Amino acid sequence: MTQETYSRPSDVIAEDGKVLMDGPDSINVAMTPEAAAETGARLIDQAARAAGQLREAQIDYRPK
Repeated sequence: MTQETYSRPSDVIAEDGKVLMDGPDSINVAMTPEAAAETGARLIDQAARAAGQLREAQIDYRPK
């Protein structure tokens, strides 16, 4: 997946039993609480994975 990369987090609120997310590039999403909770868990998991990838990319494994 190659897409624009944003550094600003999305705004999220609960309203009328829904979770509303307003993000960059005019992204507006309404989710059930269950879908939002699962999405949140997936985001946390993949954010940790991406951070690890960045750390690994910064390590120089070439022999000195």
